[in-house]
Amino acid sequence: MTKQELINQIKKKKSFLCIGLDTDIKKIPTHLLELEDPIFEFNKQIIDATKDLCVAYKPNIAFYESNGISGLNSLQKTLDYIPNNIFTIADAKRGDIGNTSSMYAKAFFEKMSFDSITVAPYMGADSVTPFLEFEDKWAIVLALTSNKGGLDFQKIEGENGKQLFEQVLETSKEWGTDENMMYVVGATRSEYFLEIRAIVPNHFLLVPGVGTQGGNLKDVARFGLNKDCGLLVNSSRGIIYAGNDVDFAEKAKVEAHKLQQEMAIILSEAGI
Repeated sequence: MTKQELINQIKKKKSFLCIGLDTDIKKIPTHLLELEDPIFEFNKQIIDATKDLCVAYKPNIAFYESNGISGLNSLQKTLDYIPNNIFTIADAKRGDIGNTSSMYAKAFFEKMSFDSITVAPYMGADSVTPFLEFEDKWAIVLALTSNKGGLDFQKIEGENGKQLFEQVLETSKEWGTDENMMYVVGATRSEYFLEIRAIVPNHFLLVPGVGTQGGNLKDVARFGLNKDCGLLVNSSRGIIYAGNDVDFAEKAKVEAHKLQQEMAIILSEAGI
């Protein structure tokens, strides 16, 4: 998916919502466990209920890999079921030396046909650039994450006075463009969005941490929105586990709709 196609979907749906499909077989409604593929059935019903309210889905790959081959089959079936006009993110956090990253890129872009993948930049350019060699595909680079441990390293100040996350942004933005690279910035770090936008004003930011993790949508939009919106705000548990009975998908839709309505107001006020 191209950047303009993603922007068009945001404008059409009045939404920049990404829904995380972190599907845990221990948390899905028990009546689904009787089915042949309960993980896919759960995802299918979530997608049916929310596909008109979001512009992206983000399966967390660990939740599927943990179930072995059957989990990967559920993942592929889920990916095939997602409508073509919805942006897909493999939340895999890959990042290795060049030839290994090339294999990861082929797996997720050619074999599974994801639009994007999250990538760890710790090993430098050759761990990221292989993901940028595929047309209309995206690398989403970890910059400033929402987890508590993210601060162990990401805010360390170097001799040049720049914090590590700032150096990651400044260096990595030269590897690609705002047409094939995004950045992960946690919603719980909204006070840093102004600094981040000063470095990467035109890139999309994938923002996890709204909802269960305590991130505030209004603060994220206030500091992170750009002229094209430039945000994909993710909610996972707060939506997909809103209910745990036969009506779980309807309850997920209610929560997704709440966020979409907030986003519609934000976009309208920004003239997008």
